[in-house]
Amino acid sequence: MNIYGMHFHPVLLVITVTVMIVSFLVSRTLKSRFKKYSLTPLMSGLSGKEIAEMMLKDHGIYDVKVISVAGELSDHYNPANKTVNLSDAVYHGRNAAAAAVASHECGHAVQHATAYSMLQFRTTLVPIQNISAQILNVLMFAFIFGGAFFMRGSMNSLLLIYLACYGVFALFSLVTLPVEFDASARALAWISNKNIVTRQEYENSKDALKWAALTYVVAALGTLATFLYYLSMFMGGSSDD
Repeated sequence: MNIYGMHFHPVLLVITVTVMIVSFLVSRTLKSRFKKYSLTPLMSGLSGKEIAEMMLKDHGIYDVKVISVAGELSDHYNPANKTVNLSDAVYHGRNAAAAAVASHECGHAVQHATAYSMLQFRTTLVPIQNISAQILNVLMFAFIFGGAFFMRGSMNSLLLIYLACYGVFALFSLVTLPVEFDASARALAWISNKNIVTRQEYENSKDALKWAALTYVVAALGTLATFLYYLSMFMGGSSDD
């Protein structure tokens, strides 16, 4: 393969297709589990909104609002305006799936309030990742449409920049893993200790969060594999000089 022409190498194709297939399967299973666990009401009768507000209050957090947002599985915590954003199904839901998601997002709020180091690190990476994305877009056009006009040394430099930017993406995806795992651990511990859920409801919530976490694992592995591919490509190109 001529790396200076940036042809789509079979290895990269395998990585891309594999990640797409696994992501699809995990996403489909996640939606299936959430649908399943949404059918049985909680014995406590609490809604996702009520659970979220209880968890925030129990951790002494009074400056975070719980609001409803549009979309499916669009739930997230926004540290910029301190809001726990719950999809309509979770906000109003009174089931194990809603309990899992609501408490998980509040887990991020607790991380923020307690200055959890990995969350702070990920937040620091956000603007760097945004800049890297812009640079990658420019470089992609350069590789596709202008590869033949660059000298070998120039292409090596451009590829190194591309590698560095993609490295930021890989680092961000890896840092996201402990942040998500920790939020789920906080959520499960709290809903169990406070008897928000029964034993069976706890197991359902735990399973739902496990599949949600797997989506991040697949994304991280895919990003890391792609980064290692570009790294090997750069090292191979350098060794030809």
